[in-house]
Amino acid sequence: MLAPDPKVVRQLLTRYATLRIAQAERQTAAVAEELEDVTRRLCVTMGTAGIHDAVARADDLLTRARTDLRRSPEEDGESGLSLAV
Repeated sequence: MLAPDPKVVRQLLTRYATLRIAQAERQTAAVAEELEDVTRRLCVTMGTAGIHDAVARADDLLTRARTDLRRSPEEDGESGLSLAV
């Protein structure tokens, strides 16, 4: 199974959180509609039926992505040398 792009997931989570705050401050039809859309997109992206599971999976994905960025090329079995000729 393909994993979602962490950048896209981060953007969706950020938008979701922003809209939840906006909804808590002042409920409007436009915010509710956009929140519903972002919720649906986040669930589809993460392969879940509910937002709580989607957020949990997104958090796990982003944690793994951060961990992978900290690994050195040698840990991945790479020499660290460019393949360019």
